[in-house]
Amino acid sequence: MPTVSEPNAKEETKPQIDTPVPAQPELFAAEIAMEQKSSNFFPLLLIAALVVVVGGTIYYFVKGTRDVLSVSAATTSVGQVLNAQGPATVRFNAGNVQKPVEPHYVLLSKAGVIEMKPKGATSVNVTVIPAGQTLLGMIDGVQKGKNAAGATTYLVPLATRSLVTVDKVTMLRPHLARVDYTWKWSPNRLGREFDAAGSLVQSFKTWDRETLIKSYGVDFYGAAPTKASIVLMESNDGTWKPYTE
Repeated sequence: MPTVSEPNAKEETKPQIDTPVPAQPELFAAEIAMEQKSSNFFPLLLIAALVVVVGGTIYYFVKGTRDVLSVSAATTSVGQVLNAQGPATVRFNAGNVQKPVEPHYVLLSKAGVIEMKPKGATSVNVTVIPAGQTLLGMIDGVQKGKNAAGATTYLVPLATRSLVTVDKVTMLRPHLARVDYTWKWSPNRLGREFDAAGSLVQSFKTWDRETLIKSYGVDFYGAAPTKASIVLMESNDGTWKPYTE
């Protein structure tokens, strides 16, 4: 009889086990991708920051070259500076004035503004005559008051500074400019009598003329225009004012 033989255990087919593919390569790939994105981001950020800085610098200098002082604006600013200096003036009292009287009283008397009469051995009485009252009434800015002794005080403008022309504007740097200009005195009726080169002032002795020029408003009001310069700085509101360090 044929014998049924048992299959050989060694020849039995062994079950195939699927080995899972490790996930590490995918994880590494994700990390590499993130690193690549990060490495690309920082150069872009650096470039953007550099563009902002360079662009801002260029804008500042371009804007600075445009923020120049025009001749028209310089004319306005220098005119304001001259006006702010105020007029040349003379001050005197009407009433009892102690001897010896200062030379400007004598000059006012020669100009037909006041009259002086002796009052005792130590003083004179000063009166503004009608012609003087009329003259003072024609001058803008005359100030009249009383002093502690009760005498009437007068502060009379003689001349103002007037701008003739702006000769040159030089930009020293953005918002800072030097202005070369020409100005002259503009005397009123009394100021012309206080001209240092005029006949009334020339009639005084040298010492008295020097005193009149130094202390009592006398100047060379009829002289040729004077050249001068000033440095102006642009303020935050766009106006140009004298520069002070």
